[in-house]
Amino acid sequence: MKSIDKKANPERERLIREPVLIREENDEDTVVNLSLRPVCLHDFVGQEKIKESLAISIAAAKSRGDPLEHAIFSGPPGLGKTTLAHIIAHEMGTKVTVTSGPAIERAGDLIGILTNLDVGDILFIDEIHRMSKVVEEFLYPAMEDYKIDFIIDKGPYAKTINFNLKPFTLIGATTRSGLLTSALRSRFGIHYHLDFYPWPELVQIILNSARSLQFAIDSETAALIAQRARGTPRIANRLLRRVRDYTQVKNKGVLTPDIAQAALTLQGIDALGLDDIDRRVLVTIIDMYHGGPVGIESLAATLNEEADTIVDVVEPYLLKSGLLKRGPRGRQATEKAYAHCGRAGMPRAKELF
Repeated sequence: MKSIDKKANPERERLIREPVLIREENDEDTVVNLSLRPVCLHDFVGQEKIKESLAISIAAAKSRGDPLEHAIFSGPPGLGKTTLAHIIAHEMGTKVTVTSGPAIERAGDLIGILTNLDVGDILFIDEIHRMSKVVEEFLYPAMEDYKIDFIIDKGPYAKTINFNLKPFTLIGATTRSGLLTSALRSRFGIHYHLDFYPWPELVQIILNSARSLQFAIDSETAALIAQRARGTPRIANRLLRRVRDYTQVKNKGVLTPDIAQAALTLQGIDALGLDDIDRRVLVTIIDMYHGGPVGIESLAATLNEEADTIVDVVEPYLLKSGLLKRGPRGRQATEKAYAHCGRAGMPRAKELF
């Protein structure tokens, strides 16, 4: 294999250095992720109880000739909610239409989507908690009775147009299940919460993805990446691609554990899988707020980051790892966080709850 000149690959060199945990996916990332996505439950790694329950629900619905019940998937980003929606469509032999809560601005936007669904088709709404109240209420009769009523004009000229829909399955995904209204939540017959993956399952995901990318990697190196992937398959695949890029540019495509470690270090990923923004959150709480507690708005303003980014992307893993505690008064760093950030022990015990 020929050595690759860095100057001839400015985009690849940029991706090697760009943070992989919070940056938006570009078109190349989207295409690669689609190629790595499993298409059936048998190939989906992890979430075993959810897989078993889903398999039973799918088999029962198919035997009755009915569409699957409406389902809601909750959990941090990157754990497979979108993938499971596509798998359900494949297993049911139907097609899936994908949209997101913020993209549906008006009830009229939803009419065009719903009226184009065939019997048993899947409508997947990502970030469903971000739908407007008007759109959400418009969705209720569609979910319950497969009917929608649309009012045009106003006053004495107002008319109601009735649409009969074909039976479909709505699958919603949310990273903030607490923001779902009880009225919407109650209309879903299937509720699943996806949790972080243990690193042995991430090793298997990385090995499968490397095989699809035709990139040679051994179990030891896959484990090195998996232990830094924050329990998240999406991040594991991103790190794998960055390691692949680094290996191609720096070592003529020959991957070793040392090369993988160098690639992860260049990305700013430490032994716990934390990147720069994770460490900034912890250090800010420790140094500027004396370990906390601190409110999310104050913390976001100090870091010059969006509060939603901290809540949805950063906090879940810090909480899971025991580096952060959260209570009514705000966020507080733990003794483990002090040790990881190289700070002296907590100055005094603080009552968070």
